[in-house]
Amino acid sequence: MTTRFAATTILASVGALALAACGQEPAPADTETEMPVEEVATQTATAVLKDAEGNEVGTVTATGHDDMLMISVSASGLPEGEHGAHIHQTGDCSASDFTSAGGHWNPTDANHGSESEAPNPHAGDLPNLTIAADGTGSMEGTSTGSFAGLMDEDGSAFIIHADPDDYKTQPTGNAGARLACGVFTAS
Repeated sequence: MTTRFAATTILASVGALALAACGQEPAPADTETEMPVEEVATQTATAVLKDAEGNEVGTVTATGHDDMLMISVSASGLPEGEHGAHIHQTGDCSASDFTSAGGHWNPTDANHGSESEAPNPHAGDLPNLTIAADGTGSMEGTSTGSFAGLMDEDGSAFIIHADPDDYKTQPTGNAGARLACGVFTAS
C-alpha cells in the first residue's frame, strides 16, 4: 500500500467516524449530496391596457412572489417612440385621464428612477416601453415590490405615459400624460 493511499484511507475513515459521532450517516464517496430546494409559490396577475377611448391597446403580466415581480408588457395601437411605464398605487382606471390610479407604487418611500439619489428605484419603476412605427412594442422588467402588495386591498394599475421616463425627476420621471391604463387582476 502506498503512503498516499494509506493517508487518504485514514482521512476518509476519520471523517466517517466524526459524522457517525454526530449521529449522521456519511455519504458514499462517489455520490453527490443534494441540498433540499425550497420552492417559492409563484403567482400571476394580468392587466388589460385601454386608452382613453376604451380601446384595448395591450396586456401586462406580473409574475412573482414576495421578493420580486417580473413584468411583461405587450402593446399595440400606441404612438411611436419611448414611453414611461409604471405600476401605480391604486387599481382604478375610471378617470378619463387615469389619475384615479394615483401616483407610482412606492411602498418603501424610495426615490423615483435608477439615476436618482439612493434609495432607488421604487417598486413602480420599470424600463421605458419602446413603440415601433407600426404602433407595437414589448418590454420586460422587474419590480422590487411583492405580489401581496400589488394585489393589496385597493389593488394596483399599470400606466403607459406619453413621454419617456428620465429615471431621475421626482416623483414621476417627467413621463407626461397617461395614455393607457389597466387594473391588475389575479389569474
